[in-house]
Amino acid sequence: MTQRRALLVATPALLAAPALRAQSLTIRQDDQVAAGWRRGVLVRWGDRVAFDALPWDPTQPSVDAAAAQFGWDARIIALMAAPSPDAVPRALLAVAHPAVDARMAFPGGRDLPDVAGAMQGVSLLNIEKRADWTVVDGGFQNRRLTAGTLSRVGSDGTLAAGLVGVTGGCATPWGSLLLTEGDAAAWRARLPGLDAATTGMVVELDPANPLWVPSKRAALGRFAPADAAAALSADGRAVVWLTDGRAGGHLYRFVSDEAAGMQALDAGRLAAARIDGGSLRWLPLPEGDPLAGARAVGATGLDRPAGLAFDAARGRLCVALRGGAGSVLELRAAAGDAAAETGVAETLIDGIAVAMPADPRAAAPVPAWPWAPATLGFDRDGAVLLGTDRGAVPGPLPEALYRVPVEGAERGRAALVLAAPAGAALGGAMAAPDGTLLAAIAHPGAGAGASWAQPATRWPQLDPRLPPRSAVVTLARV
Repeated sequence: MTQRRALLVATPALLAAPALRAQSLTIRQDDQVAAGWRRGVLVRWGDRVAFDALPWDPTQPSVDAAAAQFGWDARIIALMAAPSPDAVPRALLAVAHPAVDARMAFPGGRDLPDVAGAMQGVSLLNIEKRADWTVVDGGFQNRRLTAGTLSRVGSDGTLAAGLVGVTGGCATPWGSLLLTEGDAAAWRARLPGLDAATTGMVVELDPANPLWVPSKRAALGRFAPADAAAALSADGRAVVWLTDGRAGGHLYRFVSDEAAGMQALDAGRLAAARIDGGSLRWLPLPEGDPLAGARAVGATGLDRPAGLAFDAARGRLCVALRGGAGSVLELRAAAGDAAAETGVAETLIDGIAVAMPADPRAAAPVPAWPWAPATLGFDRDGAVLLGTDRGAVPGPLPEALYRVPVEGAERGRAALVLAAPAGAALGGAMAAPDGTLLAAIAHPGAGAGASWAQPATRWPQLDPRLPPRSAVVTLARV
């Protein structure tokens, strides 16, 4: 597919564009909340997750402490409504911790691999809304999944050690939680003993059952998928979409052989997308390596496909492409059937890259517009919640969360919700049952040249005695 976008550089004409003039940003040590929104903090790195968590002491990191505390990095992967017998809104929040940067996480910057393995993984948190959304201290489902968590391959397979490098995932319509081990190779190099044959896969678990042993679904391939989204086909089978995150990478779809359920992902058919103009076709893959199979059948190479989100109410799958300035694709299946072999594809929004000023000291506000979309979600009105993360690519625009309508006259016009502090990325956003948005601010302070002693910011507390902390924040309309 030939993308309808190019790496754009801000020009005086662009800066004057009516659609962009209303909002502008600069990189700051604090976050920036758009007018009409109120921001709170739900949970931060080091906060208690398990009931027996030790108090957070960033100067004395240990495996025991890290394995029960909220992890160092943050990527929201699911927000599931929970039963509420007393009319108090409740939910179960799943947050991935993909990375641990030793220079920022540990005093002196010396890596502690075993501690890092406990800082990464996933946090599952019971949350409820009283005056605001809060974590339920001692919640029944509160728990951490780490490099020490046992799993199994398949529903009844042999036990395997470790959940590592989880970069994405989703809740499924059949009640499970999917996790994608997208950074498994980096963690295998860091934590000797991890088995390449049992990492880099899609992992499935029952989020409501703390005793459930996570299952690694080999039928979906061992290619370290970056993110996942799930749906039901018209005849009730499980459908899972996956991205691989690579330059020239692909969008995949798995359709189960059996009706959706906790064992459905053990067997099914894997396909890759061919996008030609506005048409979409799913090409069945041969047995073996999905990456090689996608190339062999002529699947479309995409520019770093990353975040996925599916709007079941409207039958809309959105795919974030991080390469260059980035873009978001919107896919709709024929007859609204997620397992249909054809569909349509459109570009919802193109990113805009902004050049660094010739004199870095002459920082000036730049238009607020997505650059390198990385994470996607939906609010209650069906608008896309787009989070950006351009990685190490420098620029004067902070990473940010945008709300992008998908229908009507405002379709594809991004509105700023929250800009991240210096060195941070937007690690996903989703809507709580009452419409409040939850968003992740990932690895603040980790800019170029930053370290434990000299971070780019000490957000969120801005306390010179404390390191910066990844956090999940709440965003409510005012």
